[in-house]
Amino acid sequence: MDEEIRRLFPVTHNYIYLNHAAVAPLSLPVYERMTAHARDVLESGLVHWREWGEAVERVRELGARLVNAQPEEIAFAPNTSAGLSMIANGIEWRAGDNVVTADCEFPANLIPWRRLERQNGVQVRMAREYEGRLNIDEILGLVNERTRVVSLSFVEFASGFRNDLAAIGSFCREHDVLLVVDAIQGLGALELDVARDHIDAFAADAHKFLLGPEGAALLFLGPRAIERVRPTVVGWMSVKEAFAVNNGIQEYAAGARRFEPGALNTCGVLGLGAAIELLSSVGVGRIESYLIELGDYLCARLEDKGYQVISSRKKGEASSVISCRHPRHSAQSLSQHLEAQRIITTARVGRLRISPHFYNTIEEMDRLIECLP
Repeated sequence: MDEEIRRLFPVTHNYIYLNHAAVAPLSLPVYERMTAHARDVLESGLVHWREWGEAVERVRELGARLVNAQPEEIAFAPNTSAGLSMIANGIEWRAGDNVVTADCEFPANLIPWRRLERQNGVQVRMAREYEGRLNIDEILGLVNERTRVVSLSFVEFASGFRNDLAAIGSFCREHDVLLVVDAIQGLGALELDVARDHIDAFAADAHKFLLGPEGAALLFLGPRAIERVRPTVVGWMSVKEAFAVNNGIQEYAAGARRFEPGALNTCGVLGLGAAIELLSSVGVGRIESYLIELGDYLCARLEDKGYQVISSRKKGEASSVISCRHPRHSAQSLSQHLEAQRIITTARVGRLRISPHFYNTIEEMDRLIECLP
């Protein structure tokens, strides 16, 4: 990518940062947008609250455009976990219903569904990861007449496996099942189209591949999800006329905004907006192509050095999350060794996880390989 892009990420002066699947460093545009808002509150209190509201709505539009949704289908949630919990808790479950997911999901996309087992008599059915992959036939084979939801990650956090959401989503539509997606490990690095992929709902906090701050998540609910998921955490902002504060009974706001019960993390949302603007200025399609090429290069070099690459590099399955392991060195010791060389990665489930973004370079991949034992 262009040197001009790298200059927007001051982290490059200090580290080779390859841990975007955990928490991404902020870019200058995001930092400056958030700092400007904080200074406004510092100097003026709520005087400019109308401008804040207009700015938040622009971010809603940006988020919608990013995934080919409508603005009214986008809400802002505190994080991915909260968004997924809102969906899980909002469905009117019956004992004997089931949810289909996978045993390799991050806990954010398992705990909300497992709670339903204890409290609602809902069965959680899990496809099994095998050698870093999920088998789509196994996933779809778990769906039966009592399945209400299939809930999977866009990209699996520990393997980097990219699920075929379009095929799964098409099957779910045919069988009248909601497709719910934990999108945090792909959104911003890979193209996501909720219409093409038949996604009914997703949640994704900003602090990974979206390159935004923590605590500002996009929550998407399409028409089928709005029809079937009722708000369970509600407040004065959940209704149609939020500023008609007369304590009268009101209908919920149209669309996804009913899932915003109160004051937003305005500073975080505005930072998210700056992050989406940056990604959109480059083009997520261009970013995806670059990251797949960069990842293929890295995986080839890892294998040449004796590392086993867990992550699938098959077309449609590859992502920007790359996991590997070594027969003699633990993932934790490898991550610590690299950090001592100012290369930031992490260990997950016994694997070294490397997750670059579009400002990382081939030269940085070469330096990583050079530093690995």
